[in-house]
Amino acid sequence: MEDPSLPAHTRPRPKHWALVAAACAAVVAAALAAAPAAGRTVPAGAAPKALPTQSAPDPAKAQLPLDCGPFPVTVSLSFSALLDGTPSTVAAAHCAAPNGTPSDGVFLLGPGPTVRATLLHESDGLTVTALRLRSDGTVTGTARGYSGDDVPRAFPDLVLSLAWSRSGTGWNLTKTPVNISQ
Repeated sequence: MEDPSLPAHTRPRPKHWALVAAACAAVVAAALAAAPAAGRTVPAGAAPKALPTQSAPDPAKAQLPLDCGPFPVTVSLSFSALLDGTPSTVAAAHCAAPNGTPSDGVFLLGPGPTVRATLLHESDGLTVTALRLRSDGTVTGTARGYSGDDVPRAFPDLVLSLAWSRSGTGWNLTKTPVNISQ
């Protein structure tokens, strides 16, 4: 029911509702068009999927590019997956030093096991606390670190959400700070 107290130009008419519906449809269409673009990083027929650990490269047998001196390498986190049609393992590893919180490197391992890619360098100073694979082939994780050199190494004050997405033959890393005060 129209409100006769409103001026004629402010009363909703069918053409107004048609414009609102068209605008909503355009927003939904744009969102749907953009969403598949993110998933096109995986070639058709080579969708990423989880693999049983025994079917993928063993990170304990890999020569990881960490300079640990006399200390052994410890793999702290890993998962196995079929990436680009290749049995792979993504592993976070660090030097097993007896003091401090050693930073992790994250590596993509292929058959052999060989290092196919270094996803995160140990020199970045981050300790990885989670690693996962999304259905679109993006490797995600969570890491703790330090906002500056004056922060005691026993008390990381920075939490980052990590995401590695396929870019041609390499991987792009996106680091997003996570609010830890909540």
